Amino acid sequence: MIKSLFYLEVVFMHFSKFTKYQKGVSLSTGLSYILERMDAAFMGLALASIIATLHISKAQGGLIPAITAIGSLVGGVGFGILADKFGRVRTLSWSIFIYAFGTAGMGFTNSFTLLLIFRIIIGLGTSGEYGIALTMLSEAFQKKYMGRISSAGGVAGQVGAIIASLIAAVVLPDWHLLFFIGIIPVILAAYIRFRLPESKTFNDNKIEEKKDKKVKLGDVWSLFATPAEAFLSIRIVIMFLIHIAGYGTVMNWLPTIAQERMHVDVAKSSLWMVFTIVGMALGMSVFGYLQDKYGSRIAFGIFLVGSAISVFFLIMATNPIEFVIAGAIVGFLTDGMYSGYGAIVSNLYPSKNRATANNTIMSVAKTIGTLSPVLVGYIMDVSTVTTVVIFMSICYLISFVVMMSIKQLKKDHPRYVEDN
Repeated sequence: MIKSLFYLEVVFMHFSKFTKYQKGVSLSTGLSYILERMDAAFMGLALASIIATLHISKAQGGLIPAITAIGSLVGGVGFGILADKFGRVRTLSWSIFIYAFGTAGMGFTNSFTLLLIFRIIIGLGTSGEYGIALTMLSEAFQKKYMGRISSAGGVAGQVGAIIASLIAAVVLPDWHLLFFIGIIPVILAAYIRFRLPESKTFNDNKIEEKKDKKVKLGDVWSLFATPAEAFLSIRIVIMFLIHIAGYGTVMNWLPTIAQERMHVDVAKSSLWMVFTIVGMALGMSVFGYLQDKYGSRIAFGIFLVGSAISVFFLIMATNPIEFVIAGAIVGFLTDGMYSGYGAIVSNLYPSKNRATANNTIMSVAKTIGTLSPVLVGYIMDVSTVTTVVIFMSICYLISFVVMMSIKQLKKDHPRYVEDN
């Protein structure tokens, strides 16, 4: 277990041995995760202040992060196809400026309707980040390191979430300023991406496409070409959407739950989120090592069952210290699996449609899973936090059953271990 905590040596201790392209991919994908998680953290931390400012219900408040899914669905599928057809780096560059526009818009308005519109735009922009970043990583590093490398990107994302939480503790309840600050990393990300070349894998695929008219890049229908392929893709979507729903619940409602159950102010609840996010980062570290060492089935099995149990700690906590510890444990288990989904998609789908597969699965999952804040907000309006916790636990158990039914995730399965 101690060894697993030092898995990042693959990235950091040997960074000097990476090729120029591997270094560029590592930096750009790390920034991709930072942007994505900063946005999610800002939205969750600012939600209570937005609800108070606009005088809306919790169910309406939950709609603000949830409606992002509309943009995510359109942008995710679209950017995935574009990345396979025209290039990963170029497509990511386009998505960054869309994200910047949406984030700036959030800081300019007090209109509930406009907030919803800008969240859709942000969803459109950020939808390319996760899937294309993982595709770039899978084409830059050997498959045996994919779990740890992808988790390293996820940990970078948690650094962004921690930064967001610390900024929120100082800035909130002025949520307008919070979203203005969120634009800054876009400049750094754009600089790196415009300097990064396309992968050899993508260039080879383009050459093959020119030679053979039967070769189709960015073919979204290949994910559902046969009943077996469709069944595989649907099951991965179910797993990922449950993860997104759980993460959305923790990030969007945990600060609010802390404010209500522990009777603390906005600033303290923001600082508490740092401990939860640190737990998430440590969980990714351990998960990445387990995935590479023992296979996806064992890694997901441990974390999904652990998640189903750990969420009850949130209602067992009776004081602020216990609540902080509970949040860290829940974060460790529920979000440790985050990058693991992209790793298995990158392993199971061919490079010609890898970005399409990653983004389509991610987008469909987000479209459904991101609606969870609305449902959770409604449950909190009419029932109790205990009901929310029971709902989350059942969802993680469903994901476990689905995961165990995917035979392609066995460590020795040909499709999982062979290059494609």
